[in-house]
Amino acid sequence: MLLRMLEKFSLYADIFTEKLAGFVNWLVLLMIITAVYNAFGRYAGKLIGVNLSSNFFLEIQWYLFSLVFLLGASSALAKNAHVRVDVFSSKFSSKTRAKIDFAGGLVLLLPFCIFIIVISFPSVISSWSVFEQSPDPGGIVRYPIKTVLPAAFIILFLQGISEMIKAWFLMKGIRAENLPDDSVKRGVV
Repeated sequence: MLLRMLEKFSLYADIFTEKLAGFVNWLVLLMIITAVYNAFGRYAGKLIGVNLSSNFFLEIQWYLFSLVFLLGASSALAKNAHVRVDVFSSKFSSKTRAKIDFAGGLVLLLPFCIFIIVISFPSVISSWSVFEQSPDPGGIVRYPIKTVLPAAFIILFLQGISEMIKAWFLMKGIRAENLPDDSVKRGVV
């Protein structure tokens, strides 16, 4: 029964992360469009003598980049696309890699996520309490983007648990029936 619960948790975490990744893909497109507009507006505005860019668009571009980076981290973890030292681990068996992944999640990833969540909450609460605005003329509100930091690390924490469950299943030789195929392709389950 516990194995089924762990398997379901991992499955639902992976599904949520995959849906979030689809949303982040659209944010990347929007970020590119905003960046192109900012570059075009800056240079075209100089040519015609009209200011076509503003702090608003620059901050939107910065916020979109922040969203892509923060919300994309859990997807990178789920797809095994994060930075790692494969020079050594490629020579290890899949069970040894699973042990390393499990230990890394337990000792590094999860404590780091908890640390960021805990230290970011006071800043988020402070920002919301004053409805923090950008100090730049024409800038936008800051409190919503500050809220994304702990939210993104909560999502990363949950995806980390999912990855640890898959690694644990592999270490113990347990075959998970309902986990996504990509985890099997990676050699995790």
